Amino acid sequence: MKLGVLLPTFQPDASDALRVASEVAAAGLDGVFCYDHLWPMGSPTRPALAPFPLLALIATREPTLTVGPLVARVGLGGTELVRERFATLRALAPGRVIAALGTGDRLSRAENEAYGFDFDAPEVRRGALVALATALKRDTEVWIGAGVAATNELARTLDVTLNLWNATLETVRDEATRARVTWAGDLTGDVAMQLDEFEAAGVAWVVGSTNVARRALYEWRGRRGVSSVT
Repeated sequence: MKLGVLLPTFQPDASDALRVASEVAAAGLDGVFCYDHLWPMGSPTRPALAPFPLLALIATREPTLTVGPLVARVGLGGTELVRERFATLRALAPGRVIAALGTGDRLSRAENEAYGFDFDAPEVRRGALVALATALKRDTEVWIGAGVAATNELARTLDVTLNLWNATLETVRDEATRARVTWAGDLTGDVAMQLDEFEAAGVAWVVGSTNVARRALYEWRGRRGVSSVT
């Protein structure tokens, strides 16, 4: 099972994100990811770094890391622009890009409207997601962010990975019987035990949120013969 972390991007500059990426690479983890939000959820006055330029920089600085947004929303800028952004990342990091995609939901609607992006009906957004995922999966690993049943079914129909956010172990086990799954979210308590359980359930990636105890990830990876940072 591969391990990654979400970078701290709700910051005025990229210094913290670059430091964490370097630390993660030194610890032998597999990848880093960025939120695709115009501001932190519910906090429109706070900063948010654009994910693709930051991921492009990290891809060139940290050649062992896989990079990707978590998740790129189809309603921000149009499907063709999103496709071109992934093409740029692939050129910088061939074989090291994950195209994690999502439709967005009512919680992110205000971001679209504030910046003049349409917030289409769910079926229109899912149609755009299908078109984008179909185009990208020819040469990029595609994840679809889990949501309502209709969105989750798209991952199975398209034969791509379903990314589960803060899902319970029971849900993970159930979804893993029907699709390839990854998990992202808040790891708390006994992190090593949770990672063992996710691995046993067949999870391909676990991506810890920005507040994850990274040391616990490093120690878990270290048990598999990869050195961790000091």
